[in-house]
Amino acid sequence: MKAGPLVVIGDTLLDVDVEGVADRLCPDAPVPVVDVSSERARPGGAGLAALLAARDGADVVLVTAVGDDEDGRRLCGLLSEELDLLRLPLRGGTVRKTRIRSRGQTLVRLDTGDGTARFSPTEEAAQAVLRAGAVLVSDYGRGVARMARELLREVSVPVVWDPHPRGEQPMPGCALLTPSEAEARLMCPSGYQGPDQAARRLVRALRAEAVAVTTGERGAALAVAGGPLVTVPPPVRAGGQDACGAGDRLAGAAALAMRDGADAEEAITVGVGEASRFVERGGAASVKVQEQRLGDRPRTALEVAALVRAQGGRLIATGGCFDLLHAGHVSLLRRARALGDALVVCVNSDDSVRRLKGPSRPIVDVRDRVEVLRALGCVDAVLVFDEDTPAAAIELLRPDVWVKGGDYEGETLPESEVLGRLGAEIVVLSTLPGRSTTNLIREIQ
Repeated sequence: MKAGPLVVIGDTLLDVDVEGVADRLCPDAPVPVVDVSSERARPGGAGLAALLAARDGADVVLVTAVGDDEDGRRLCGLLSEELDLLRLPLRGGTVRKTRIRSRGQTLVRLDTGDGTARFSPTEEAAQAVLRAGAVLVSDYGRGVARMARELLREVSVPVVWDPHPRGEQPMPGCALLTPSEAEARLMCPSGYQGPDQAARRLVRALRAEAVAVTTGERGAALAVAGGPLVTVPPPVRAGGQDACGAGDRLAGAAALAMRDGADAEEAITVGVGEASRFVERGGAASVKVQEQRLGDRPRTALEVAALVRAQGGRLIATGGCFDLLHAGHVSLLRRARALGDALVVCVNSDDSVRRLKGPSRPIVDVRDRVEVLRALGCVDAVLVFDEDTPAAAIELLRPDVWVKGGDYEGETLPESEVLGRLGAEIVVLSTLPGRSTTNLIREIQ
């Protein structure tokens, strides 16, 4: 039986390496001048851990918060081709870390962005966790890990938690915690007595099944609840190399090993080995990602919904078959869009249309119907649903307003129950007289 995907929950950053040559000093200050030769971007934090796990051949779902800004769109372009990205809203700007480098040496790092995740554990994220073979919480102190506690309450698969000094305290019962030595020192306020004792102390204090304090080129010190202390040395030593990203590589590899049945010692042995080889190859700077620019890519319906909520906007949704799009449809959609900040159109799949309208419908298949709707300036996104009613789609989107076309006064809509539960407003807009798909088909015939 195939193992479920690795679900990574955590904060994703945009890492940019600006490479150049620094062989002279600035004439007006004693600082090096860098003649830039290239710029490379990649995901950092949870995004890097997820990307590297995906490149191991695993199915990976990344639950993370990304801003609706240029850096956020760039991050989505770096991630979307290699894993399943579940995007949560971010308050503030996407965090970007820019390293200025010369001949393999980082000269300075520039940090920008103040974004923090809004507490919004979605149904989509909850469903991803239920299907998981293992979960990695990659905490970089930006708020996503706070949602992990709610998402992981009932989970029975291994949870690996990579903590951060400004982040959340790991939830009890984790299969493995992977703090660095610096992080472990901060997590032992009563006194740090080395990685071995820190690992043993944190197993008890955090009620974890195992804690591995990672010690860079020396490997890791592992304590297992009720078991002995174990030192896990690296198979290769890469002292003096760029170690950026090594912790993400270790945590991701260990989580994948636990997904496949490894115990804590086996998982940390795998993680330390992969991290040491990762550093030997050049660390994060060696990670090459084909960048997909998403400026012109249509956003998904769930992305639009999350972004509107993140900005405190008003999300409008409507639904229908939209077979043979005509002026009545366009009028309805324009008026619906005017009610708020974004409009998502829920469209019946071909099978759904056949069940509702008969075997001769639809005239236009769903791919073409979606393409035409997306071309309308008043439509921000389209969501296809296969059920007889859009109730499940509404549950996913959670719109502020649901628009119906026609005269529904006094009638109970099939989707009324879910709309009432979500507190959504129902607005009925009149249709243009004489404009209908049925009339068009009759005239053609």
